[in-house]
Amino acid sequence: MKTLDLTELKLVAARDLEAAGKDGATEVVLRDDAVLTPSARDLLARFKVSRRSSGSISAVAPGVAASPQVVSAYADTGKQVLAVNPAARELYYSEEADRIKAEIIAVGRKLWHRQYVDGNGGNISYRIGPNEVLCTPTLISKADLRPDDICMVDLEGNQLVGSRPRTSEILLHLEIYKAVPQAKGVVHCHPAHATAYAITGHVPPSSIIPEYDVFIGSCAVSPYETPGTQKFAETVIPYVQHHNTVLLANHGIVCWADTVTHAEWYAEVVETYCWTLTIAAQLGVPISRIPDDKAADLLEIKKKLGLPDARFSECSLSDLPDAAGTLALPPPKPCRPTPQAIDDKDAERIVQQVTDYVMAALNGRGVNR
Repeated sequence: MKTLDLTELKLVAARDLEAAGKDGATEVVLRDDAVLTPSARDLLARFKVSRRSSGSISAVAPGVAASPQVVSAYADTGKQVLAVNPAARELYYSEEADRIKAEIIAVGRKLWHRQYVDGNGGNISYRIGPNEVLCTPTLISKADLRPDDICMVDLEGNQLVGSRPRTSEILLHLEIYKAVPQAKGVVHCHPAHATAYAITGHVPPSSIIPEYDVFIGSCAVSPYETPGTQKFAETVIPYVQHHNTVLLANHGIVCWADTVTHAEWYAEVVETYCWTLTIAAQLGVPISRIPDDKAADLLEIKKKLGLPDARFSECSLSDLPDAAGTLALPPPKPCRPTPQAIDDKDAERIVQQVTDYVMAALNGRGVNR
């Protein structure tokens, strides 16, 4: 077990603690009177590390059990020893993670240059392991991201590695990963024209431009909740299995795909489509639609690509009004959830209940005779 000794530091910053992972250390030793910066304290609090100092144990996050991703600390008298889970650290500094971090950074710059995000808005994530997700931090422009800024969290939102606090809206991404196993990358941003649809509670019609029908096909609109909350994250659950793009009411959009880059592509497609429809509306002439038989060809292409579409499922969109000349439609209703299989005990119980009912009816009929 390799230890990073920081006992010479009276003031310890978050980046000093991150050096443990870079040096391959699984323990960090601090002097008993060490002063931690706010970011370092936040890092320890997010790790939920227990600390032993001068023979007494106190939790950094009172009342919260230590994360399974972080080994509780132990120490010699007068020292604080912090041990980070080696597996989480190894994954975070792996070659695969380095490639994903570079891709997240590139996507962040594309979003900023295309004016899909402003200030520190938007967030990006990638599911790198069964329970591990790389994501952007809070309060940083997507144009300024560096590899060391990227965080790693688990599927419950606990931060495992990273010197910066993770984005509060990672909860939205995590609900998508839980609901859609094939989702690997998620992008949330605020492109102006798509967001314009989101604030009206309406969606753009399909069967007008082939690229939109193939890669997006149909959008949904999730109800409004305060961003960053669990309720906000859960608003997309009814939609993401049948839509790879959801308009977030009064907020922006979220797209998922098999890679971060592809999720960003979908953001580009839906924004350009909404922008084009807005321009077309200014021409003052009816919008022509792709004929139904040709639209069916596009659905076949989409099916071959393995992309989701509500029109593949049992839910019907036939209640939507004719989109001819219409640039905004009421959002489609959430598809009915797939019925869950019952186990053997439930099946046996149901069969017995039906049998009892039938026998009682037969016996009653015999008495009446």
